[in-house]
Amino acid sequence: MTFRFRDFAVSKFPSFHHEHPSYRWWVLVNILLATFVSVLQSTAENTALPKMQASLGTNLDTIQWVLTSFSLVYVVALAISGWLADRMGYKRTFFAALVFFTLGCFLCANAWSVESLIAFRVVQGFGGGMLMPVGMAVVTREFPPEQRGVAMGFYGIAAAASISIGPSIGGLLTDSYGWRSIFLFSIPFGALTMIATLLIQREVKSKNAGAFDFPGFFTIAIFLVSLILALSDGNASWNLGGWTSPFILTCFGVAFFSFVSFLMIELRSSQPLINLELLKDWNFAMSNIILFVLGLILQGSTFVFPVYLQNTLGYSALQAGMMYLPQGLIQGFASPVAGVLSDRLSPKVPAFVGLAAVILSFWMNTLLTTVPPRWMLILPICLRGLGFGLFFIAIQAVSVNSLPRDKLARGSAMISLMRQIGASFGVAIFGAFVSNRNIFHAMTTGENLDRYSETFTFASNQLKGALAVSAGLPPSTATTVGSSLIVTQVRVDAYVQAVNDVFFVATALTVICCVPVFFIKTKKKAKHLTVKNRGDNTEAEKNRQNS
Repeated sequence: MTFRFRDFAVSKFPSFHHEHPSYRWWVLVNILLATFVSVLQSTAENTALPKMQASLGTNLDTIQWVLTSFSLVYVVALAISGWLADRMGYKRTFFAALVFFTLGCFLCANAWSVESLIAFRVVQGFGGGMLMPVGMAVVTREFPPEQRGVAMGFYGIAAAASISIGPSIGGLLTDSYGWRSIFLFSIPFGALTMIATLLIQREVKSKNAGAFDFPGFFTIAIFLVSLILALSDGNASWNLGGWTSPFILTCFGVAFFSFVSFLMIELRSSQPLINLELLKDWNFAMSNIILFVLGLILQGSTFVFPVYLQNTLGYSALQAGMMYLPQGLIQGFASPVAGVLSDRLSPKVPAFVGLAAVILSFWMNTLLTTVPPRWMLILPICLRGLGFGLFFIAIQAVSVNSLPRDKLARGSAMISLMRQIGASFGVAIFGAFVSNRNIFHAMTTGENLDRYSETFTFASNQLKGALAVSAGLPPSTATTVGSSLIVTQVRVDAYVQAVNDVFFVATALTVICCVPVFFIKTKKKAKHLTVKNRGDNTEAEKNRQNS
């Protein structure tokens, strides 16, 4: 049936034929639409969690499982997406991912309890976990190496656009129509993308898919689930023991032993689920390390900064989300520029420029105060948009350029998996770090706070006088309230200092990322031009001539 749809579409639109020069660009539009709706959904729903909690009558720990259940299944789907694409075909796997994702959106919009919502998020997460890696593999397969940078640049535009407007759309829909509208909003986009996939994409299968690696799947699934559980619940309010509680330590222990078992199984398997042999490719290995660390930094800083905006500066959820609008817009413009620079010069050029911008932005955020000027908030966000737009596209392009075409699906899945694991580590590590540093600064400042000093007495008297005049409080009450305000301000200052410490760590880690970027191997353009002039009859050369 799908072939009939596609044959009919090709007869009406010859550019849909896979040999037509415009075909790869139609495929790119198809993948961009899926990427846009997937990332938009994940960013928009975060703003609706408080409304979900109130509507479904549950507590904070339970409603957080709406996010945790999605993450658990998402990472497992990432792990198997490469094998499914090789076995079932890229088009079928991508279409199936869209079906699961769109069906999950429909079910979530009609959830009648928090338990049903969590269950339906599992369906959505399974589809969402396959969309990104398979989509990136399709784009990489259809574009020749010298055009992949530009293609990845446009791919980055879709992700950046959805990141920038997702929180705003989520806040607007939630306030106007309720939290269910966020899931309903994605359904038409999902249906449109399914139709486009049927009509545009051709089917491609790998001849070397092999049998499914059940031992490898079970061990990697246990590793990912136990790891995500430990990282997500380490700071949960119900977990009174924190990171040293028996539950968290057990999860980490299970994760460690299952990961070791997974490595032993995969290294001995003739048909591994995740081909660790790909890490023998130098650029691919370096890119995985870089994307893991940058995923950790990006997600960790993104987790901390909105909390600072809302709890310290008094921003609403919508206002905090709008602060990220410039980052997404600038990242969208920077992504195609990175692709062009990667193709014409070297991926290292946009990568190092991007890292420099990110380092500067994180360093500026180490100077935050309780009353920062507005430009000190906006400029670092804009620099991060520029930096990540240049950096991520360059690294993603170089990571898969040297991989064989029949290994692109599994390579893309591994890259997405490493970045997602890094993001999970980022939220847990930065969340724990800011909590510990907050306690440290509060204790340090509290010990140095002398209630009998001239400075404290002067500030307390000033507040007492102001409260007595403006609020009409008696002297004794005004003195107590004034002292409490000073202590509260000290606590706020302690939290801001903890946030500054987090961004200092982010700055240092980003600087460290310059080292593996420096060792990435790039082909000299002169050599590339020589090969081109020889007129090699390769597939890439044919694609260049057609385009």
